Amino acid sequence: MSKTVQGDTKELVVVGAGPSALAAAVYTTREDIETTLYEKGAVGGLAAITDWVDNYPGFSKGVSGMDLAQQLQDQAVRFGTVIEYGEITSIQRDDESITLSTTGDVVRAKAVLVATGSDYKKLGIPGETEYYGRGVHYCATCDGAFYRDKKLVVVGGGNSALQEAIFLTKFASHIDLAVRSEISASEVLQHELQQYVDNGKITVHLGLTTDEITSTDGKTVSGIKGKQAGKSIELDCDGVFVFIGLLPNTDFLKSSGIKLDDYGFIETDSNLQTSVKGVFASGDVRSGATMQIASAVGEGATAALKIREYLEGKL
Repeated sequence: MSKTVQGDTKELVVVGAGPSALAAAVYTTREDIETTLYEKGAVGGLAAITDWVDNYPGFSKGVSGMDLAQQLQDQAVRFGTVIEYGEITSIQRDDESITLSTTGDVVRAKAVLVATGSDYKKLGIPGETEYYGRGVHYCATCDGAFYRDKKLVVVGGGNSALQEAIFLTKFASHIDLAVRSEISASEVLQHELQQYVDNGKITVHLGLTTDEITSTDGKTVSGIKGKQAGKSIELDCDGVFVFIGLLPNTDFLKSSGIKLDDYGFIETDSNLQTSVKGVFASGDVRSGATMQIASAVGEGATAALKIREYLEGKL
């Protein structure tokens, strides 16, 4: 199907609709900058599927990720933000504007904010792809309830791994935490984890690699195989939850001329502008991001103010 150009050139197109994108949209629409967000999945990004956010300022008792994402969306829409569901497949700069290709149309914009965030990193081992959704998962909030009174393995040793392992104790009878080297999570989370270790709900396996996800019936997960101190280890389980980090959603930028770092994150200057004039980036997709919702929201606000300066010819 041939692509068509949608209407006139838009003032601002935001790629993504996570916390950083929504925060930017709150600022730009209040400044009367026509703002359209394009989202290929669910509004709110990874924040929307995070069980509980305890360190976002302003919520003294914490807030569920879904509620936080919904409030950000409602606020942005109240000021006039338009949210379109569709995937941006490429971005190109010409002399007059920026052209964004979608799966069916071409959209032009005076300025673009890339706030596509990151996605879950995969282990890349046998059984991971084969049993995805049949025992292999990356979202405890989404899939934890399927494992009431079941045994689980959680892979990872960072903040997310510990947070999700603790959350999964609401459902699972027991959790084995497989940590490739040492636990790197915050001291607060390590202290909380120890409580679950002491009551027998979680067993921590340091220096344990996860080399294969196994199945006895070829249909569902039955365990993992790995190595610890040079010895082969097998752990029986009903499901495996993987939390080993994030990868930036930047594949669609490979031919855009936008400079990426060695890990695929977008490099920006002090104004959050990329190497392509008029294209900005904020949040977890940006090189140097702290991978925190609060900082992603702050970067979204900063990017919005810089975009306003750019559109006014001051940047």
